[in-house]
Amino acid sequence: MKVRMGKRGVIVVPKIVRESLGLKEGLVLELEVKGDELVLRARDLWAELRARGEGPKFDVDTFEGELDENEEKWLESHTEKA
Repeated sequence: MKVRMGKRGVIVVPKIVRESLGLKEGLVLELEVKGDELVLRARDLWAELRARGEGPKFDVDTFEGELDENEEKWLESHTEKA
């Protein structure tokens, strides 16, 4: 399939290609140069963010409890000085 580049370097991805790949406006595309070829790859940023969240898990209640304890200690240390 051939496409034409506009004055400012704009390339239009044909509708049939956008539809078949599920490309939507605002999607980030990654452009790579390999020799004399351009490789255009769609990136699903939401999937990448979800994958980052698959790391170590923690208990929210325990975390909130630790925050409360630290806040109480901070308040005690600052009220004693006054």
